Amino acid sequence: MATKKSTVGIDVTSALTQGGGIGRYTRELMNALVHETRFAEQFDVTLFSAKQTAPPPVSNPLPTYSNVVYKPAFINEKWLYRLWYRLRAPLPVQTFTGRLNLFHSPDFVLPPIVGNIPTLLTVHDLSFLHYPHTFTPALVNYLNSVVPWSVGRATHVLADSEATEKDLVNLWHVPASKITVLYSGVNPSFKPVSDPAAIKQVRHKYKLGSAPWVLAVGTVQPRKNYQLLIQAFAKIADRYPNNLVITGGKGWLFDDILAEVSKQGLDGRVIFTGFVDDVDLPAIYSGAAALAFPSLYEGFGLPILEAMACGTPVINSDASCLPEVAGDATIQLPPEGVEIWAEGLAQLLGDEGKQKTLVAAGFKQKEWFTWQRSAEQLLGIYTDLIN
Repeated sequence: MATKKSTVGIDVTSALTQGGGIGRYTRELMNALVHETRFAEQFDVTLFSAKQTAPPPVSNPLPTYSNVVYKPAFINEKWLYRLWYRLRAPLPVQTFTGRLNLFHSPDFVLPPIVGNIPTLLTVHDLSFLHYPHTFTPALVNYLNSVVPWSVGRATHVLADSEATEKDLVNLWHVPASKITVLYSGVNPSFKPVSDPAAIKQVRHKYKLGSAPWVLAVGTVQPRKNYQLLIQAFAKIADRYPNNLVITGGKGWLFDDILAEVSKQGLDGRVIFTGFVDDVDLPAIYSGAAALAFPSLYEGFGLPILEAMACGTPVINSDASCLPEVAGDATIQLPPEGVEIWAEGLAQLLGDEGKQKTLVAAGFKQKEWFTWQRSAEQLLGIYTDLIN
């Protein structure tokens, strides 16, 4: 066993700055971890972040527990990252956290560390290598410089999926023995919402109108493949009353996605909600006729599980890790081909029997993925690394 009350440092900057994606991953995993009884018995936790200059995107983003302390830096994220990852300044994270027995960064990059302590780095995906055109050039250059440098320095690496693990081995020649796949889970709050008043409330709050909707979830950026989805939806829009609702904040290079709506003559039929509060997501999923997830590449694809948990049928791309998450419980299509996606959407919306079959399969599939299981696995990794 690990030395009693070893201190683990965890970078929670993403939990305080990102509403979805890695921010949610970090919040969910940390919350599940600190509530593990064995974890509280063996470890103290120092949560670290860059100095925050804006309110967090969600309420209560950090777990509170007797063995948890929060020690933010006195430098904001912009300047701290410049010091660490551009200038490679020898300013160790322990300057802010104090003494540590292990440090875990759940967001791609590893800060300078002093002392011979083990370090754990989570790499969610290598989409910037596969699809660099879906990122800004500055971001691609930054990630290509900093992420492999961090991977090389880390004692051990967590990958979100087997697909990411294979990328790390094949593209960067990271030894497989240095990588562990740690799947995400789905929060128990994601379950079917049958109360008409709750559905009505999210309709009003996010201006969804009175029509049924097909849902897409994720930051508005090219990698999510929303232009293809809008083009496919345009081909069936005259046959079905559904609107297309896209939830998620604006990411990089989103202008072409927004312009595609007018180009396809779909003004009023495609609704961009912006970021949706976590508390509202179960009702948004439950009210949807289907979740469409045509992404070009994902590290995990959490919205697929969330939709399954809410009893919503799913149609998704078969790219990267998504077959690992979806199993046999969704319609899976190549991430290219407008006609193929139009046919798939029409098949799903027009076949009530197919919808019921997918919903039943989805309830079974999502049971494989829980944050408690992830936290138990992570506890074992922490223990092994400290030993």
